Amino acid sequence: MRMYDLIMKKKHGETLTDEEIRFLVNGYTKGGIPDYQMSAFLMAVCFQGMNEAETLALTMAMAESGEILDLSAIHGMKADKHSTGGVGDKTSLILGPMVAALGVPVAKMSGRGLGHTGGTIDKLESFPGFSVSISNERFFENVNRMKLAIIGQTADLAPADKMLYALRDVTATVDQLSLIASSIMSKKLAAGSDVIVLDVKAGSGAFMKTYEDARKLAETMVKIGNGAGRKTYAVISDMNQPLGYAVGNILEVKEAIEALNGRAPEDLSDACMTLASYMLLGAGRVTDITEAKELLAETIRSGAALTKLAEFVEAQGGDKRYVYEPDRFPRANRTYEVKAQADGYISAMNTEEIGLTSLLLGGGRETKESEIDLTVGIVFEKKIGAKVSSGDTIAVLHANDETKLSAAVTKLQNAVTIGQTPLSPVPHILGVVEQS
Repeated sequence: MRMYDLIMKKKHGETLTDEEIRFLVNGYTKGGIPDYQMSAFLMAVCFQGMNEAETLALTMAMAESGEILDLSAIHGMKADKHSTGGVGDKTSLILGPMVAALGVPVAKMSGRGLGHTGGTIDKLESFPGFSVSISNERFFENVNRMKLAIIGQTADLAPADKMLYALRDVTATVDQLSLIASSIMSKKLAAGSDVIVLDVKAGSGAFMKTYEDARKLAETMVKIGNGAGRKTYAVISDMNQPLGYAVGNILEVKEAIEALNGRAPEDLSDACMTLASYMLLGAGRVTDITEAKELLAETIRSGAALTKLAEFVEAQGGDKRYVYEPDRFPRANRTYEVKAQADGYISAMNTEEIGLTSLLLGGGRETKESEIDLTVGIVFEKKIGAKVSSGDTIAVLHANDETKLSAAVTKLQNAVTIGQTPLSPVPHILGVVEQS
């Protein structure tokens, strides 16, 4: 078997076999296939596409290129949630404790923020002492004991994906549906959970800018998950404005704590309730979504979910007092109110630019090596549809650097559009793709 022949085959739109796909993934991962040949193959995929069988084969080959986390030591049906990336997305900090409080194990691998999107691990490390670097044995023990643990992604998890993504990033081959879906799902399958719930975001702050593209990606990933023997659901959600009101690590943690105390913004509540409901449904804890939402709401009313967050933080070395006393968290040195420049209604938000505003303040990473400032960010007072008068506060910036603050003010003002026509509210949940 030769890579040259596989490139030629895909160039002419022919279908590759499982064996051929495994050959090229393994060959590239082990160094036997050079970058220039894999680049040619990826470009051929961009022009000719892959069918469902090829996409599943590619995903499985990438997942099996490294460690497959064996979660058999954890009792029960394990449920996981993955977001395709957004701004203000702190759902894992809320739904994880809710689902765990109902007895469903959540054994989760999460990542750090990069670019305009935030990362769950950075938020969790806002708790002094919290560590995601725990042994597999302790990870399993924590999930069995209290149904929740979150660790960082290991270097051995789907190494083929890391290599292929780095190559795609510099060869203009990122935006192809099968390649996107296989990249995401290879990591989720390698992480070992029985139930996978995907939060596929659509809008100005998402990778997929339109609902139609997000729907195609959701359907493709659900088919991959089902084909791999996992119960898989995809929730399509709006990312044309930040989720909730807070953007930035500590600010989002504090909003998550507010949500677990029953004071969540409507869009954040809808996101968490919907995603968590499908986790419960897939794990067999409930028979329908209505039952799931009733049980989840009770974990908030009773305080069980908040208690579970505190137990989880403490079990991974963090100071649980911050869960009950969020004012303990450090604050940025300076706040600045960004005002409306005209009368009217907020008609649009460039959510990617809002995420980049937080990054500019120091709250995100431009590269994986960048240091982040956990205290900075943005808290919105107005979102899309809100009526404003000139001089009303739209958002408050939290900053530690005057130069960065000045640039961030301009960037945020340019990211918010004020129009003269009132808008009808857009639901946060745009659709759900269930198992076929």
